[in-house]
Amino acid sequence: MIGKLIGALVGRHIDRRDGDSGVKGALLGAATVGIIRRAGPLGLLLGGAYVAKKAFDRRKADRRAADTPPAI
Repeated sequence: MIGKLIGALVGRHIDRRDGDSGVKGALLGAATVGIIRRAGPLGLLLGGAYVAKKAFDRRKADRRAADTPPAI
C-alpha cells in the first residue's frame, strides 16, 4: 500500500510539472511502484529519504519567503 501511495505522489508531481494529460505521470507512478517493490526495504528507505528531503527543502523555502520583507 505504501508503494501505491508513493507511486501516486510521483505521478502527481510529474503531471503538475509537465502539464500533460496525466498519462505520463500515471505511467511513471506505476513504474515507481514496480521498482520499489523489487528493491525491497532499501528502495523504500531511499524513497522515503527522498520525499523527506523534498519536504524539508520546501518548508525551508517557505520560511525564507515568510522572513523576507516585502519589496516596495
